[in-house]
Amino acid sequence: MAASCARTLGKVGLSFLESPAARRSGAFSYLLRNVGAHGSRRAYGTGGAEFRSKLLSGVRQGGGRVLGCAFLLGGGLGLYHTVKLSVQQHLAEEERKVSEVPGGGLKLTLYQYKTCPFCSKVRAFLDYHGLPYEIVEVNPVMRKEIKWSTYRKVPILMVDGEVQLNDSSVIISSLKTYLVNKKKSMSDILRCYPEMKSVNDRGKEVIEYNNKYWLMLSEGETVAVYPQKEMQKEEMKWRQWADDWLVHLISPNVYRTTNEALASFDYIVREGNFGTFEGFFAKYVGAAAMFVISKRLKSRHNLQDDVREDLYKAVNDWVAAIGKNRKFMGGDQPNLADLAVFGVLRVMEGLQAFDDMMANTKVKYWYRRMERATLNHEGLNAEPYKH
Repeated sequence: MAASCARTLGKVGLSFLESPAARRSGAFSYLLRNVGAHGSRRAYGTGGAEFRSKLLSGVRQGGGRVLGCAFLLGGGLGLYHTVKLSVQQHLAEEERKVSEVPGGGLKLTLYQYKTCPFCSKVRAFLDYHGLPYEIVEVNPVMRKEIKWSTYRKVPILMVDGEVQLNDSSVIISSLKTYLVNKKKSMSDILRCYPEMKSVNDRGKEVIEYNNKYWLMLSEGETVAVYPQKEMQKEEMKWRQWADDWLVHLISPNVYRTTNEALASFDYIVREGNFGTFEGFFAKYVGAAAMFVISKRLKSRHNLQDDVREDLYKAVNDWVAAIGKNRKFMGGDQPNLADLAVFGVLRVMEGLQAFDDMMANTKVKYWYRRMERATLNHEGLNAEPYKH
């Protein structure tokens, strides 16, 4: 609107200047001489009556050109202010868009193995919530991409290049807490998940994190995220189930036979960050080794002879827990348990184990809904983030 007015003023000014009356008169040069003689201060109407009378006389003598210059000057100033306002509005709009995106302003870098179920969990969360992030695929052999870190596992999520989040469940809980309450810094949130070192039953030192299935929210925020009291407890239970049980069913199933082991390592090498020799070694030597290891895993976790049956049972238990009246465990929207289970199961896509699971369990419809929800970033419209 303002730009249109400025253009109109300019056109009017030009038409005055190009008129025969304006070309005949010397009013414009007269006006400039008088303005110069009286100083720029008086050009804004602060001169005396004598100057005003001379100015008006000049306008009468050569009014066309003077008026044309006035219109041009007004049009130019109008255009300047229009451009300035437009730039300010554009910057304000960009700031508004950043602030409206959950996690807006955070620079996220995910260090991962693409085929790792824990890394897949984190990607499912980030994708669902529409959080932009960069991926660094880590070489599983040398791990030089994370040589700067004392924590040598993946996933690792770097926030703004400064705050390091380790462990998939800690990453997800921390980010979810931040999305609900952006007044808390990521550093402050991370302190709520202290690191604990211990020795497992095989004598190996392991790192665990306290509170990793909890969100650090106020009472009001907790009610907003979990309208029904049992929802929080249910979500935490199944998130832990995904980590403690479901994850351990993946390897025995994808390495169940020598052919499946070869197909799995072909997929891992194709999607991962391997050198030529490393890839060849991983595919053939690794596949043979994992076939043997999968047998040990089956024994350690008391799995059935046909590990597919354990997978089918686990997946059907999950679907039964959701029930027939809910689209997701979170109701109409996925919750953190939905995202965790989906992330774990997704790493089998393209393998025989995945096809068998989809054909022999009731998980298919839930899985396809989750697929759409993450691809379409449906978490951007989740209620707790609408302020």
